Amino acid sequence: MIVTVQPTGITPADVVAVARGDARVELAPAAVEAMATSRAIVDDIESSGRPVYGVSTGFGALANTSIAPQRRAELQHALIRSHAAGIGAPMPREVVRAMMLLRVRSLAMGRSGVRPVLAQGLADLLNNDLTPWVPEHGSLGASGDLAPLAHCAIVLLGEGWVLGKDGARVSAAEALHGAGLRPLELAAKEGLALINGTDGMLGMLLLAVADAAHLFTMADVTAACAIEAMLGSERPFLPELHTIRPHPGQAASAANIHRLLQNSPIMDSHRDDLAHAVQDAYSMRCAPQVSGAARDTLDFVRLVAGRELISIVDNPVVLPDGRVESTGNFHGAPLGFAADYLAIAAAEVGAIAERRVDRLLDVTRSRELPPFLSPDAGVNSGLMIAQYTAAGIVAENRRLASPASVDSLPTSGMQEDHVSMGWAATKKLRTVLDNLTSLLAVELLSAVRGLQLRAPLVPSPAGQAAVAAVTPFAGLPGPDVFLAPVLEQARAVVPGPDLLGEIEAAVGVLG
Repeated sequence: MIVTVQPTGITPADVVAVARGDARVELAPAAVEAMATSRAIVDDIESSGRPVYGVSTGFGALANTSIAPQRRAELQHALIRSHAAGIGAPMPREVVRAMMLLRVRSLAMGRSGVRPVLAQGLADLLNNDLTPWVPEHGSLGASGDLAPLAHCAIVLLGEGWVLGKDGARVSAAEALHGAGLRPLELAAKEGLALINGTDGMLGMLLLAVADAAHLFTMADVTAACAIEAMLGSERPFLPELHTIRPHPGQAASAANIHRLLQNSPIMDSHRDDLAHAVQDAYSMRCAPQVSGAARDTLDFVRLVAGRELISIVDNPVVLPDGRVESTGNFHGAPLGFAADYLAIAAAEVGAIAERRVDRLLDVTRSRELPPFLSPDAGVNSGLMIAQYTAAGIVAENRRLASPASVDSLPTSGMQEDHVSMGWAATKKLRTVLDNLTSLLAVELLSAVRGLQLRAPLVPSPAGQAAVAAVTPFAGLPGPDVFLAPVLEQARAVVPGPDLLGEIEAAVGVLG
């Protein structure tokens, strides 16, 4: 696959394709022309001697310090070296690749005043699978992701580190030489243009949006399997009960669960039983209200990320009429708020899933399933401690759901006196979603155990697909086994496409 960067931008799917699918990156001729046009404006300004931030002045609190013409290229190189000041473990390869592509996108919009060679240099790193070593700590989401982007930019200069295939640090000079690439020499404004933007937090948010969309659908799947295993009712998911509260996400989630529960001998076995509970517990009955609200939150976050994807977030920006104006567009507040909001929603999707797991394991509430889903409870503990693990993860997600975007700390001699913490917000959002994957894996395993224990009754087609996916590595209910490998394999099923594909082949595409 080839992603062609236009001056009008790229799509969320393009970001995922480059970050995770190693798509090749090319610059459209129109993007090259747009960059060349804006660069000519910067060259004219520089030759005129007009004071312009980042072209003929220092940065941040040094914005009023004039820089002599003969030292302006040196200024740009010094900026990259000083700002590549992160510390900690390296960010994942997919995050760095997304960040670099988004910086290419920003430069290609033709408002940064840089030569096309800079955008091409970043594209060359992507196309040669050279991933800069970007430490996890350093960005406040203030002038964008200064430190992380500087760790990308410094590789273009033949300095800094690249992430090796084995996870070790490799000299950037060595990596460039091995790929047949030459270090770049920066001109005026170009160092600043390489690092002033929201590309790191936007990259993480776009990847999180893709992950959350899949996980929220899988949450409907695991909820339906758990409800079926607990002999729950399908009536709360009837469409007429959700048209009277017209939240779109709720309606979609309810429709999914209702569809997943159809054609089930297990559901048929108790549908007309007068002794059946009049109302199921909230964790069963209110599943669409929680996961649906999360879906609506995701729609809002998708809207914010989409707006940012077509935004020019550099500073200063070069306008078509020749003006160069300072902006605050690099401030990450929109992304930080959105990430914190989605983290709250995802944490609750996981929390309600853990409550269903607890019900499945509790002999007093599981409607005649054996204690902890073990046929020989006592000597065997079944999935007792799997629920402990889930409870611990829920507790961690609650801590992570505390917003990062309210925690501003002033920097740069009070010039940057309010920062967004958008990098921290998007980074912890990814952790929340990773934790949600684990929670849904525990629910999937527990629900499948419950469905197996309902034999000889047969589950719904969706339940059958879940049982078929899990049984090969989990086996049938019986004596206790080493549980960690089973949970790991269940965890691999949840984010993958196979189970959802099998279910949709059986019941139709889910909303």
